Amino acid sequence: MSGTTAAPTRARPRPFRQFIVKAHGRCNLACRYCYLYEGPDHTWRTRPAAAPAEVLDRTADRIGRHARDHELTALSLVLHGGEPLLAGAATLARFTDTVRARVPEGCAVHATVQTNATLLTHDRVALLARHGIRIGISLDGGNATLNHRRVDHAGRPSWPAAARGARLVADHFPEAYAGVLTVADPTTDPVGTYESLLTLRPPALDLLLPHGNWSAPPPHGGEYGDWLCRVFDRWWSAGRRETRVRLFEECLALLLGLPAATESLGLAPFDAVVIETDGSIEQVDSLKSAYDGAAETGLDVFRHDFDQALAHPGVAARQAGLAGLSGRCRACPLVAVCGGGHYAHRYRAGYGFDNPSVYCADLQRFIRHVAARLAEEGGTP
Repeated sequence: MSGTTAAPTRARPRPFRQFIVKAHGRCNLACRYCYLYEGPDHTWRTRPAAAPAEVLDRTADRIGRHARDHELTALSLVLHGGEPLLAGAATLARFTDTVRARVPEGCAVHATVQTNATLLTHDRVALLARHGIRIGISLDGGNATLNHRRVDHAGRPSWPAAARGARLVADHFPEAYAGVLTVADPTTDPVGTYESLLTLRPPALDLLLPHGNWSAPPPHGGEYGDWLCRVFDRWWSAGRRETRVRLFEECLALLLGLPAATESLGLAPFDAVVIETDGSIEQVDSLKSAYDGAAETGLDVFRHDFDQALAHPGVAARQAGLAGLSGRCRACPLVAVCGGGHYAHRYRAGYGFDNPSVYCADLQRFIRHVAARLAEEGGTP
């Protein structure tokens, strides 16, 4: 079976507003835990390493058409990989300029490159900044010890180069600094990890749960909620906003009944799509942690437009809101905040994605803790 939850009947789909473009499909690192290259999905092996010029050109056309057809006033362009800087900073800049030229007048293109920071140099960052491309950095923490699993293909540590790159952006191009993405690791000290990241002066942090599911459970089950709670308490009690933490801010917003959009929380329709180096249109990479081919749609930018991708059952399931969740999730009092958790974390072989998140207990612990802290301050979760 495909493992994709059958999509409930729904109204007009929400258009894509986040386009994740694989500029390069390989990485200069060999992180020991990487779900993309070490996980069950092997589709990357048969694709070109770098996206050819014709793929990027056709992708820009398709993005422009989607923006026109849906009268978008803004969209997010995420230059991704692998390590996208392997494609060259100039290639990323040209492609971004092309997308901006092909979207309708008045549509803002918010471009970000997501990098491991090891290839950042002054000239490359200056070029990206001139072309309005912000820089997001993936790290396991703010020191060498926390990043010991992030090594190159010869087993050498990546931290010295990554630290130089991150500090270069923070010191000389703060306007181009998007922030740091880190995966929660209960074997580390949560407060120490958070404070080490603050030394890199990120304007924002994305704290993610590692991609596990019911058939491939994450290590240290049940400890992630406590880890997040401890980081939240340190962040909440700082007396000032040292940095934005997206997970925390959006959990608070959802508890207050405000709109929020994140892949990990809430019921808002998901609106991201991936374009691979060969032009394939896919669902998000996180699904590749479930099984080989889980993200495939059978579509590509040469023969199909993005509206056809919106009709794909997997995409429809991500946009179905409450109706797309398991019965257990629909009956949960926290469902408006949790939203069933990250879609990829619901997978169970033989049952697809029609399950609660494998992190259900962790999410409940975290959300209830945040609600309690909010109530202490006079909030009304």
